[in-house]
Order: sequence, then structure tokens, then C-alpha cells
Amino acid sequence: MRKVVVILLLLCALGVPVPAQETDTNLVDAVTLYTNGQNKKARQLLHTLSIADPKNDAVWYYLSMASLRDRDLDSAVEACSMAVALDSANYWYRHLEARLSVLQNKADDGISQYEALVRDFPDENGTWYELLDLYLKNQKFEKALEALDEIEKQRGPSEEVTRTRYDVYTAMGRQDEGAEILEKFNEQFSVPSVLSMLGDYYLADFKDSLALARYEEALSLDSTYLPAVLGKSEVYRHMRRYPDYFKTLNPFFSSQDVSADSKSMYIGNLTRSLDPRILEIHRAGFDTLVVKAGAAHPADSSLLSSIGSYYYTTGREKEAGEWFRKSADLYPESITQTATYIQYLQLQSQWEPLRERSMQGYERFQQLAFLDYANLASYNLEDWDSIIANSQMLLKNFSKDKEICLNAWTQLGDAYHSKGDSKNSYKAYQNALKINPDYAPVLNNYAYYLSLEGKNLKKAYTMSKKTIEQEPDNATYLDTFAWILHLMGRDLEAKPFFKHAMLYGGKESATILRHYATVLEALGEADTAKIYRNQAQRLEASGKQ
Repeated sequence: MRKVVVILLLLCALGVPVPAQETDTNLVDAVTLYTNGQNKKARQLLHTLSIADPKNDAVWYYLSMASLRDRDLDSAVEACSMAVALDSANYWYRHLEARLSVLQNKADDGISQYEALVRDFPDENGTWYELLDLYLKNQKFEKALEALDEIEKQRGPSEEVTRTRYDVYTAMGRQDEGAEILEKFNEQFSVPSVLSMLGDYYLADFKDSLALARYEEALSLDSTYLPAVLGKSEVYRHMRRYPDYFKTLNPFFSSQDVSADSKSMYIGNLTRSLDPRILEIHRAGFDTLVVKAGAAHPADSSLLSSIGSYYYTTGREKEAGEWFRKSADLYPESITQTATYIQYLQLQSQWEPLRERSMQGYERFQQLAFLDYANLASYNLEDWDSIIANSQMLLKNFSKDKEICLNAWTQLGDAYHSKGDSKNSYKAYQNALKINPDYAPVLNNYAYYLSLEGKNLKKAYTMSKKTIEQEPDNATYLDTFAWILHLMGRDLEAKPFFKHAMLYGGKESATILRHYATVLEALGEADTAKIYRNQAQRLEASGKQ
């Protein structure tokens, strides 16, 4: 039986359909189905065979493999256990058993089983790499070092083993020992990756000269080795040798062989982390880098956005906008690029293009956030009809979505009021309150507008009182409630609400300050009222309401 199994396994591993053999025709058929990706049929046949011949270890093994392919771990474990019980000397059965333990997140069991594998099957060298990976994932670093010793004993010194050993020492807080390992390897085998790791080690230890020497040695072996190029440039930056820094990086940014993603990441890190004063002093050099990157990859959206962010961060908002616009135009199907440009337009208060781009974004992606930006632009353009049209469209298209309808009725009410149409404004607010009778933004606006008209003050009072019960520290809601109290002739009651509003942002609103001054005057506190009125006038002079 074992000979048949070995042949089947070998052919299966090579992806070769298994030819029929008289002795095990049904098993061969099942293996062929499995190999050809017909897993359901293979699993059904294997299940039938396991019932008919429960002592056939190969059947259980392939049933486990087929179950694993279907991600049925429990069945895979059960079938594999049967195969191992029937033939515990089979490497492939035991290997699958260990693998399944790992997949079940039973790390300790998996490690024990892999350790048994390397002990019982010393010629299967590849198992050590899997065991090493398990040690590393489970932070068993001393064990990992032992595994590396064994791998090196079997295969000899290698770049891969040396770099992994350094990473293990670093994770253990023994980076100096790791660096010694790198230096010893470098004495025999000079390779750019190890030299660059040494450069990184010395750079982090502020040994700039040693770091520079290792990076240059790496570049003498491979002048395009990117980690060494970036490391060398960092040494020059640490040493404030910016002409050398730019000279080192210029080929990196100019080359089309270096990925746009790498450049985008570098520019992003540069923008976020570099001292703004350095960016300003050496602006011409940094500008050259990003322009060269853009020229090398003129149609990469991520890079174009990073360049835009660079210009925005360095105070050149107009130039930033050109990069954001270019990216949005090149990739109209990208919601990210569209949103980035829209956010830029909003920050720049460019209301007409903001509305146009936002409506295009909504039509393209059907995301309500774009419609919100469009309405914001229309609000600042005082185009109330556009807001009304958008809100009505939402009410028509999303009539069963209470949240959307609530927001739409709210915006309709605000827009109609701004247009001077109180009748339709109040109808809209009433419809909003049918959806949510406690919706504070509508209650506040409805109450305040009624108070401005001097109508239904009792109704206004009731609605406004709900808002301050919900948000007792909201300066806007406090102002509305206190102003209604004033209009009802209850200035003494109004005063403490205004005082409370002053503590939570009321001093930043000219309207609230004027209202408070009026109440103080009504209470005979003219001197204090004058102070608040003067503050209101200063805010109004600066354009704040």
C-alpha cells in the first residue's frame, strides 16, 4: 500500500493526472479528480472509499486534503488522524497533521509536531524552514536561533539565514550581536542587502561615517540597490549635507524603474516628518525631486496626490490644486481622487467648481457625501433652489430611508427659510419632526425662526426646551432658548442661559453676544451690556456672525 501512496503523492504534487491502475482504480480516480480541481466529486468518492475500505491510509489522507481544500478543518483533522494512526511512519501524513494544527491556531501542538518531524525525518530539510517560521511567529526566538544553526549546518552560510538571524537578535533586543553576525558574514560574502542592513544599524546608532561606508560599499556592488540609495541619502540628511542628499536622490526620483509607489511613500513621509524650516530653506531641491517623480510617472494617481499634498503642506495651495485636479481628471473612475480634489476645493472656498465636481461625483458614484458637498457650495453661493432641488430628489429616490429623508426635510426647511418662504420652510420642518420628534437641529431652527417672527412663542419655547435638555452645553441652542425667554418678557430667567453659553463658545458668535447685551440692557446692566455689544461689533467687523 505504501508504494502506491508514494507514487500517487508524487504524481499529485507534480500536477500530473494519475493513470488508472487495476489494484487501486477507485483511489486513482479520486486522486485524478482532486488533482484536476473537481474537489466535490473527489471528496464524495473518497468518503465512499473510506467506508468501504477504512484501513486504506491513502484514502484518509486524500480525504483530509480534499476537506482542507473546502476549508472544512474539522473533517480534515479527523481524516488525517485516521491516516496517521494507520501509518505513523509516513512523512506526508505527519506533515499534514502538523500543518492542520497550525491552521487550527494550535501553535504549541503544531510546533511539537514539526519538531517531531525534523527529528524523525532528518532528510526532509524543508521542514526546518516551516518550523523556523513557526518559532518566529510565536516569538520563540531562542528556538529560532537553534533552527537557524541547523539550517546553516545543512545548507551552509547564506544571505537569507544571516538576515533572519539579525532580525531575531533585533527582536530580542540584542541588536549589537546581530550586527556582529552581519559583519562576519560580510567578511566572507559581500552582498548589497547585508551591507545595507549594516548601514541602517550604524545610522540608527548615529555612527554616520560607518553607515555611509557600508552604503557606499553596497552601491559599489549594485549602484541601483534602492535600500542603500535611500540609506545613503539619509546619512547626508543627518549630516545636513543637502547638496549631496539631493544628488543621491535625484536618480531615484528620475528613474522609471523605481516604482511610483516607492516615490509616493517617500514624498508622503517627507511631507509629514521633515522640519518645515528645512523644507523652506531647501525648497528648490525638494521641488526638483517631486517634479522629477511626476515626470517619471505622469499618470500615477497615488504619486500625483502625494505631490499635491507636498505643495499644499509647503503653502503653495494653487500648485497643489493643479496636481489634485490632474489626478482627478486622469482617473475619473477613482472615488479617492475625486474626493481628494473636492475636499481641496472646499478648503479653498472655490464654490462653483466645488458644486460642479461634487454633482459629477454624486452622479458617478451615487455617494450621498458628494451631494452634501454640492449643497454646501450652493449654500455659500446662496443658490437655495439648487439645495431644494437636491433635497426633493432625495425624498423621491429614497422615500423609505428615514435617515436620508430626515436630512432632506431639514435641508429643505433651511433652504426655504433662507429664500424667505416661511410657509414651505415650516412644512418641511414639520415633516422632519414626524420622522423624529426629538431631532434637535430642526427643533432649534424651527423655534428660532418662529421667535424672529414673534409667532407661536409658546410652541417655540417647548421645542427649544427639548434641545437644551438634550445638549445643555450647546451655545447655539442655549441662545435660542434664552432669546425666546427674552421675547416672552422673562429676561431674568434668560440671563443664566446666556452666561452658560458664554462658557461654551458663545463669545465666538456676534449674534449670541448681541442677544446677551440686549437682555443685560433690559435688566439695567448697561455697562456690562456695552462690553458684550462691543465684542459683537468687533466680531462683525472681522466677518463673523
